[in-house]
Amino acid sequence: MHVFVFKQAPVHKRLRLCPCRNPALPPSLAPKRMILLLESPQYLLPALQNLKYDSIVRYSTIKMVKSKSWTMVKHFEGLPKLEDFKLEEKELPPLKDGELLLESVFLSVDPYMRPYSKRMMKPGDVMIGSQVARVVESKNPAFEVGTYHVTNVGWTTHFISDGAGFQSLPKEWPENLPRSLAVGAAGMPGYTAYFGLLEICNPKEGEVVLVNCAAGAVGSLVGQIAKIKGCKVVGSAGSDDKVTYLKEIGFDEAFNYKTVNSLEEALKNASPEGYDCYFENVGGNYADVALQQMKQFGRISVCGAISLYNDSVPATGPYIQTYMLFKQLRMEGFLVTRWMQRYPEAQKHLLKWIAEGKLKYHEHVTNGFENMPAGFIGMLTGENIGKAVIKV
Repeated sequence: MHVFVFKQAPVHKRLRLCPCRNPALPPSLAPKRMILLLESPQYLLPALQNLKYDSIVRYSTIKMVKSKSWTMVKHFEGLPKLEDFKLEEKELPPLKDGELLLESVFLSVDPYMRPYSKRMMKPGDVMIGSQVARVVESKNPAFEVGTYHVTNVGWTTHFISDGAGFQSLPKEWPENLPRSLAVGAAGMPGYTAYFGLLEICNPKEGEVVLVNCAAGAVGSLVGQIAKIKGCKVVGSAGSDDKVTYLKEIGFDEAFNYKTVNSLEEALKNASPEGYDCYFENVGGNYADVALQQMKQFGRISVCGAISLYNDSVPATGPYIQTYMLFKQLRMEGFLVTRWMQRYPEAQKHLLKWIAEGKLKYHEHVTNGFENMPAGFIGMLTGENIGKAVIKV
């Protein structure tokens, strides 16, 4: 039997036939005397039919993969809008040696994407972000097909990489836990809560910890970790359902900051003695009030300022130096990548606490890659309890 692989032909007059030693063929084709394995576009089939081959079959192993990506049309003005995003599609090339093809399974939407889009992106760029992705094809011996990794290639369904910078999910990942936690409670938000609280606030048993945006991906974990460390925890959130959730996961005090008559009174009622630690996610007017209720030598960990991200004009507020001076406060902002080398340490503790039932998680899942912009906007407006993720 003679078998040929049709490599390329812009037109049928340029046929170039190459022997193929071990093709994977259906048993029904084995008796054929001559077979043409087709790697060419469908439109060439009529021309090839004129060739006197016994069979013509499509060589399916080189089927091209199409990748979908969400790009930013223009820089956001205020709260992002659906028309600020564009869905684009492209065909990925065959893999080269050392490369691997991955498909996104879960994608993360996070508050940082709003301010960082202005700092890091230009119109037309793929939106920044991370995902849990599965290897579907590999020409890199370091990455097996079927393994899962956390990557940072943005809002895209499929992509080619050499694997540099991947955070591989541990082989002993608990079977009863969703892999989406690798971009949630056991991933970047978890690391943020772990290091931001323990390294900067350094809470001690019996101290009082204040957390705002407490029902979000990071805040909900901060409060629970503080409880594990023996602290009293006060949290605020923007709906009654979120307040109920905070009490369910162990917060000592929780209130809806949107419905209280006075934020100052709500904070005093929750902890009349004041606060030793303050984990800041909101900024703005909330911080102006909270700083006044810190105890002597209080510590403030500044994780975010979501109330300011959509402001077109920078907000102004009271000057904080007086509070910082006379209360001898320490305030420190941070980016979680500071502790990148210690991520495995944090993940080990987080997974252990989850397995022991000490750390509870909640996911707000949006189904469908086509709904990613809506999921992102919903997260920025507070629709989610816990971690917002997109399931492809």
